Amino acid sequence: MKKRYLTAALLAAAITSFGQQTTPYVKKRIARTDVQALFSFYTQDNDHSAVTGGQGTEDLQVYTSQVSIDVNKDSINTFHLDGGVDVISSASTDRIDFEMSSASKVDARSHARIGYNRLLSAQRMNVGATASFSIESDYLSIGGGLSWNYTNPSRQREVSLAVQAYFDDLRWGRLENGHPQKLVYPEELRYKNWFDEYRRNSINIEAGFLQTINRRMTLGIYPGITYQQGLLSTPFHRIYFTDGSKGIEKLPGGRLKIPVGLQLNTFLGNRWVLRTSYRYFYDDFGIVAHALNVESAVKISRVFTITPFVRLYTQQGADYFRAYNKHDVSERYYTSDYDLSPFESIKPGVGIRYAPFTRGKAITFNDIEMRYALYHRTDGMLAHMITVFFNYTVEREKTHPLSER
Repeated sequence: MKKRYLTAALLAAAITSFGQQTTPYVKKRIARTDVQALFSFYTQDNDHSAVTGGQGTEDLQVYTSQVSIDVNKDSINTFHLDGGVDVISSASTDRIDFEMSSASKVDARSHARIGYNRLLSAQRMNVGATASFSIESDYLSIGGGLSWNYTNPSRQREVSLAVQAYFDDLRWGRLENGHPQKLVYPEELRYKNWFDEYRRNSINIEAGFLQTINRRMTLGIYPGITYQQGLLSTPFHRIYFTDGSKGIEKLPGGRLKIPVGLQLNTFLGNRWVLRTSYRYFYDDFGIVAHALNVESAVKISRVFTITPFVRLYTQQGADYFRAYNKHDVSERYYTSDYDLSPFESIKPGVGIRYAPFTRGKAITFNDIEMRYALYHRTDGMLAHMITVFFNYTVEREKTHPLSER
């Protein structure tokens, strides 16, 4: 009797198997869309404004909102779109014409970027292209880029290369009059055109090498090179000379930057990840800088993660920097912008992440994260940053009837 049942079962399985070769079936694919939103507030104050020659208020507030969307239709083709607006309130920029509450007091920057990536699965390669656009009252920037990365069959090594180019027009007037007019100089120095050039072009090349050392550790190396050409001076930055005269910041027309980054991620347990990175920076203005970042993600429950972090930075200043009223008129290049001065800075902070992965019929709420950071620089700069980040996923099933396999 048992043999009879077994024979019948095998016969039924054979018939079913045979039928699958000729009967159409439905294959399901998931179209996935990741939606991310970011909101942040930044405020700073100091007394070294480059607009007034290295002396004067640097009071500044920036309100940022940004949305990023990634659409993955079939796990091979991914489309990317992001855009945002920064609203900037700057007392220092307001001093261009010494008139408080002028039009330059509040400014806005709008930006957008679109991109496309394609996975070449057979070769384990991913290629992509991007185009970007950014506009503010004193500049228009148009950019584009290409990227490539390769992951080896064991998925323990990844190599990448990215190239971006940006083309900037630094004339003022697009937001006020609808078309560019001219470079804006400080009010009392508008008796002549200080620069014939109003364009700035930049090209960035960045390589990456990511290696999995063991089950708990990954190491990344990221060398790069950037070259800028054109108007690298800021036309509304004043210079005060030792003889009592005034002028406009003047910098070389070319700048070469060479950054190199190292990143080591260590998984110390199921609840603790340590991320450390170091970055070396050199440019031919004379700046040499070192930055160290340490961040630790500690999972305190199933849905909450605390992330304390700190960034230490030291910089050797540019050859062309002098403080207020310290430049000699015989110098070829000069700036009193304290971003180019020698300084050290520290940025400690903490983040908290809530990740319930709440799944609905089509929308999954992945996580929300809030971060706070305090920034202090040895020249007296003090800043606060608050950032809130939301992450959602939208999934939609796509069915495809197929005939014979």
